[in-house]
Amino acid sequence: MFTTETQIRVRYAETDQMGVVYHSNYFPYFEAARAEAIREMGMTYADMEKAGIIMPVVDVHCRYLRPARYDDLLTIKTILKELPVHHKIEFHHEVYNEQKELLAAGKIILYFMEAKSMKRTGMPVSLIDKLQPYFSQIYI
Repeated sequence: MFTTETQIRVRYAETDQMGVVYHSNYFPYFEAARAEAIREMGMTYADMEKAGIIMPVVDVHCRYLRPARYDDLLTIKTILKELPVHHKIEFHHEVYNEQKELLAAGKIILYFMEAKSMKRTGMPVSLIDKLQPYFSQIYI
C-alpha cells in the first residue's frame, strides 16, 4: 500500500454561508493531494503529458462526515490500496482536521490514456517501478 499526506489550509472563499467548506471544494483538495502523491512517486503530471500520457478522471465519490471550516489545517491522506493494473488507477482520499478527526473520505478513479489517440493504455513502466516496492503482488 502506498500512502502520502498533504496539508491544505481552508481559505475563506472555499466556505459557504454557514462557514463550512462547500462540498465541491473537496475535489480540488483531492486533486492537489493526488498531484503531490504522484510527485512523491518520482513523477509529475507534466512528465506523463510530455510522454504522451493523460489521466482523465472517470469516477468520483465523496462521503462527508464532519465539517471543515475556514482556516482549518487539513491533512489529506492519499492511498493506493492496490498496484494499478492495466489502464485504471484508484486513489482513496481521507481528509482529517488538526484534531485527527476524519472529515471526509473519497475515491477517485482515473484512466491512463494515450493523449493522441485517446485510447486507454497501461501505467508508465517508470511509475510501476516506483510503486512496486509498496505492494506484495507482482505486476503482469
